[in-house]
Amino acid sequence: MDFSLGDRAEFFRDEVRNFLAEHLTTEVVERMHSTGTFDDKDFNVALAEAGLLAGAVPGYGDRDPIELYILFNELEKAGAPYDGLAVTMLVAGVVNAVGTDLHRDTVLPQLLSGRSSCCLGYSEPDYGSDLAAITTRAVRDGDEWIIDGQKMWTTMAHEAEWVILLTRTNPDVPKHKGLTMFLVPMDTPGIEVQPVPTMASERTNATFYDGVRVDDGCRLGEVDDGWAVMGIALAFERGVMGGTNPAVPLLRHVRSWAAKTPAPDGGTILNDPLMLERTARTAIANQVSQLLTLRAAWIAATGGLPGLEGSMAKLYATERYQQTVRWFQQMAGAEGLLSFGTDGAAADGWIDYDGRHSPVTTIYGGTTEINRNNVAERHLGLPRSR
Repeated sequence: MDFSLGDRAEFFRDEVRNFLAEHLTTEVVERMHSTGTFDDKDFNVALAEAGLLAGAVPGYGDRDPIELYILFNELEKAGAPYDGLAVTMLVAGVVNAVGTDLHRDTVLPQLLSGRSSCCLGYSEPDYGSDLAAITTRAVRDGDEWIIDGQKMWTTMAHEAEWVILLTRTNPDVPKHKGLTMFLVPMDTPGIEVQPVPTMASERTNATFYDGVRVDDGCRLGEVDDGWAVMGIALAFERGVMGGTNPAVPLLRHVRSWAAKTPAPDGGTILNDPLMLERTARTAIANQVSQLLTLRAAWIAATGGLPGLEGSMAKLYATERYQQTVRWFQQMAGAEGLLSFGTDGAAADGWIDYDGRHSPVTTIYGGTTEINRNNVAERHLGLPRSR
């Protein structure tokens, strides 16, 4: 089997790495962690001006999903503030797939310029990943809709210009069939954003919609067909953009720290047999995660929607990430619980950060339980359990 990505993809990887070497400064990374906003508009604009976002939308431009995977893989490995950008490109992919000509002509260029961003209005306080049960209502009023309700975990809502908003438009049909998706400007009257701090140090938000009026032109897809639009969005999120592995930069930080940290009996911690075993197992898991993600990207590159394969990649990568963090926290001891900027922090605080961040990765893009159900029902053919 040939696992090479081809000359064009490798050239694109070099372009991304050269960009990061020039533009990803210590100040950009420190600002991301100190503010809890894992996004940087100036950085995004620079990416766009370098031509690296021009085709970062599945089915649009001359980039293919393999190159889209490379972009986010390199951003992740470098520790860049890419979470907000990933969401924006996800929404751009949905807009390109099901939006109107007006969406493609006006909204899409704004998103690809790096100057505008999006957030996801899916989850609600009582329903989490059970998106089909949401209760935020959209009621038609002539050529407009009136939206009332609340969303939770609306990360980037305090920075975004747009929200992709899942609403209930028909309460009298099965819950999957009465949903409609909208793309709503965040400066629309009636939208309120409240901050929610997280253990991962990333800021998220609760958003409230009180009599929010939007034109029917804001609708994405057909009325009561929002579940199909949701499927496209989740396929992008779990597949090409959501299956990369944060354990890759973690392993690099840990190996660098262990190689220069003395062991009690001489040598360095890196030479400890248990550390050697765990770093090797982590490297193997990282390679498996990469191949699962490339499989999803290949499906997208050949015209498919890698929803199921994306679930597989996300499940494996996030669970191995949690396992890896636990291993390295055990090896580091108390120093593994010290954060950035603290004297004596193992791996300069990255072990502590990843320890707080890893549980979050099993939640966004659908919880582990939701993704397991997806694999069980659609791949293994098991009966529905709910």
